[in-house]
Amino acid sequence: MSGVITKNTIFLTNLIKHVNSYSKRLSSHFNYYPDNQKPVDGEYTKMNMMQAINNAMDITLKTDPTAVLFGEDVAFGGVFRCALGLQEKYGRDRVFNTPLCEQGIAGFGIGLATAGATAIAEIQFADYIFPAFDQIVNEAAKARFRSGGHFECGGLTVRAPCSAVGHGGLYHSQSPEAFFAHAPGLKVVIPRGPITAKGLLLSCIRERDPCVFLEPKILYRSAAEEVPVDEYTLPLGKAQVLREGTPSYTWVLNLIKRLFYGVTQTTAAHRCKPTILCRSAAEEVPVDEYTLPLGKAQVLREGDAVTLIGWGTQLHVLLEVADLADQKLGVKCEVIDLMSILPWDEETVCNSVKKTGRCLISHEAPLTAGFGAELAATIQEECFLHLEAPIARVTGWDAPFPHVFEPFYLPTKWRCYHALTQLLDY
Repeated sequence: MSGVITKNTIFLTNLIKHVNSYSKRLSSHFNYYPDNQKPVDGEYTKMNMMQAINNAMDITLKTDPTAVLFGEDVAFGGVFRCALGLQEKYGRDRVFNTPLCEQGIAGFGIGLATAGATAIAEIQFADYIFPAFDQIVNEAAKARFRSGGHFECGGLTVRAPCSAVGHGGLYHSQSPEAFFAHAPGLKVVIPRGPITAKGLLLSCIRERDPCVFLEPKILYRSAAEEVPVDEYTLPLGKAQVLREGTPSYTWVLNLIKRLFYGVTQTTAAHRCKPTILCRSAAEEVPVDEYTLPLGKAQVLREGDAVTLIGWGTQLHVLLEVADLADQKLGVKCEVIDLMSILPWDEETVCNSVKKTGRCLISHEAPLTAGFGAELAATIQEECFLHLEAPIARVTGWDAPFPHVFEPFYLPTKWRCYHALTQLLDY
């Protein structure tokens, strides 16, 4: 009898171990590649992206007496805890909750910014930013133009968690950057990790045009970097070439397993925190204040075979694709993080494509009218005589974001790698 109990105990232990392992893997379709180059000199400390964003807002509230942070559940830190501890530090009149009304949040922020305050508005999920679309696009983006330069609301920054998280389904997984890219007067920015999150958010807060700052929520706690402690800035109009990084781990799931994870995703997602997967990945972030230039891309990996372009979480997918191409095909790919969707760095992108002759663009948003289409059109126009193959796009499908079939929806490294091989064989 004791032998049976022992066997059953071992079986259950192994089962729980594998279920936990699979549920963690379910939360991520990428390997995180930390930034290795330090943007400024000075003191650094290890932060994940949530902490880096919190730190940027902390610096702003400390140094700018007009700064105000508000949104749904912001008072206790927000659902992702990006505002954790800020109300206790700066008071209820500067960090506070709003009603569940995205249109009202945006409108209130526009009024504050027009009156001269620094307004940091949090939309709880980017999927729910659409009720505020009219306020952002028709009021914030046009304020300076319609007043002939007499007033503006450049002090407004709208933050919103976006993109896939492993279990979000159709209302908590969308990537709406292309909607706002069609609105002159806005700046649209997406970081790829803690260092870029802190620097770009500080740049957005100080920018004299209203900014939409989209935060890939799967990255909040899935990676940490050494971040500069103090304030710092990077030169405008300069792209950066960062040293190559290597993945902290790799994994490949076959089609059957991925389907299985998708089917069991509903229950597993509620029993575990999906962002636990990559917490061991670390980056040092400057402790003090610093900014990164808006409208400038970063060249993360130099190469001469194919230009790979993405932003946010998808950058880490493309970096792994570049590693696969190097290992399996013996070719070097150039990887570019666009970072700023509006405006975007046409010069860096086109110079790269003219060098490589091939281009692959990848993003989580649907294919039709995704921002990759704008990139492809410009590249076609500016680099036509240099192209050796048609421009490739690997994106989400033209369908609502699915729940159990998320692994099939996302532009994974294998979809990107397949498109890459077709480019090289063209």
